[in-house]
Amino acid sequence: MGINLRGHHLICLHFFKGNAYSKDFRNYLSMLKKDIKNSEIKIIDGADDVCKKCVYLKEGLCNYGKDAEGEIKEMDMKAIELLGIKGKWARWKEIKEKIPAVFNEWSAYCKTCDWADNCKKNKQWRVLMSSNAIHK
Repeated sequence: MGINLRGHHLICLHFFKGNAYSKDFRNYLSMLKKDIKNSEIKIIDGADDVCKKCVYLKEGLCNYGKDAEGEIKEMDMKAIELLGIKGKWARWKEIKEKIPAVFNEWSAYCKTCDWADNCKKNKQWRVLMSSNAIHK
C-alpha cells in the first residue's frame, strides 16, 4: 500500500517535528512519517494523505488563506522539478538523499512559510538553512 503525497510535502514532511499543530494532527503526522519509510509514495496533484486530516481542507481544497490552493500547487510543481521526479511513484529514502542538494533553492519558500517555526526545531533544517546562508 502506498502513501499519497503532493509535491511540497515530499520536501516539507522531512522537517516535521510534531509541533504547531493540534494533538490529533501531530499524532497522525507522526504515524504517517513512521509508515512512509517503508512505503511507496504516490505523487498526486492536490490534497494528499497529509492534507486529509488538516482543518483547512474544505471540499478537497486548501482554505488556509487567499489563493492558498494556487500557491501550494506552484510549490508542488517546484518541489517535483527540484527533486527530478519522473513519473508518479517514489521512495522516501531516495527523496531524502536529494534534500541537501535542492534545499538552497527550496528555502525561498521557507522564508514566507507560516509553519517555518515548526521546522526550526528540526536539526537538519537548521543545518541546511545555515549552510544556505553561507552560500549566499
